Amino acid sequence: MTRSDGRRWDEPRRVTITPGYQRFAEGSALIETGLTTVLCAASLEERVPLFLRGQGRGWVTAEYNMLPRATNTRTPRDRDGGGISGRSQEIQRLIGRSLRAVTDLEALGERTVTIDCDVIQADGGTRTAAITGAYVALYQALKMLVDNRVLRAIPLRGAVAAVSVGLLDNGLLLDLCYREDFNAQVDFNVVLTDRGELVELQGATEAAPFPRQRVDEVLALAARGMEPLFAAQRQAVRQLSR
Repeated sequence: MTRSDGRRWDEPRRVTITPGYQRFAEGSALIETGLTTVLCAASLEERVPLFLRGQGRGWVTAEYNMLPRATNTRTPRDRDGGGISGRSQEIQRLIGRSLRAVTDLEALGERTVTIDCDVIQADGGTRTAAITGAYVALYQALKMLVDNRVLRAIPLRGAVAAVSVGLLDNGLLLDLCYREDFNAQVDFNVVLTDRGELVELQGATEAAPFPRQRVDEVLALAARGMEPLFAAQRQAVRQLSR
């Protein structure tokens, strides 16, 4: 299958992560995957939500927003609709779950890390890019606590990243751009840790049902596409240690 950007069916887009992109945030990262660009910024608070107070555990959460001209036509801001859109809520909850899956919340203590993920440019895969970039922003914020001798060690069990897989014309494609995502019969978002553990699998179709064995194929393809993402994360983390 010939893809619009010339990639092979199993080839991910080029990914670049720039750590420490925002001066004043406790942690930040700009992630560019193909034409999709997301800015992730981590903020630390010495408190937790009410439902966690007194339990000695921390919290990691996220907010997601798409800038009006991230797309070909202007997308109204959430505030114009009277509140956060259902899509934004669903995505930011996914980001939060993904980050908490690799965070030792007890070791974090009663602190909250909020990751703001703002889509600057969207060409498919904004939620997966946000998860991948948000990990680096979270790492930097937690590293600051260690550098300031607030914590003894960074309370992370590993890295987490995400990639999309789509079924188009009965073939699987890795890391969909917008055109491919729009035309796919089925699209999946796969979240994995750097140990190969599955955090979340999202998949749905509005076309014909698909065979169950496709899920195994999707997971295998996603796992192969994860290594460039983890490599970009490792490189960004090394830059933070210089």
